Amino acid sequence: MAMPRPTAAQLAYGACTVIFSTFAMLLLSQTSSGAGIAVIAVAALALGLLVAMTVPVSQKRPTAVEQPAPQEPVRASIPAPAPEPVRERAAS
Repeated sequence: MAMPRPTAAQLAYGACTVIFSTFAMLLLSQTSSGAGIAVIAVAALALGLLVAMTVPVSQKRPTAVEQPAPQEPVRASIPAPAPEPVRERAAS
């Protein structure tokens, strides 16, 4: 069975999670060592993957079966225009 492709919403939520969580963890931990930054980066990637995979995927809604409308006589909703008087040209 093939793995489904991620939707645009999943990619967007995951990317935003990685960016913002990395930024927040770096600010809160105030680490400057390479190992600390690597741990934070890996944790942010894991969190972004978790968020991207848990975003609900929209399911295709089953379409309702269309039932034909009951046959009713068609009624005109616009009244017929009043006849215009005939205008005759003057003979020249």
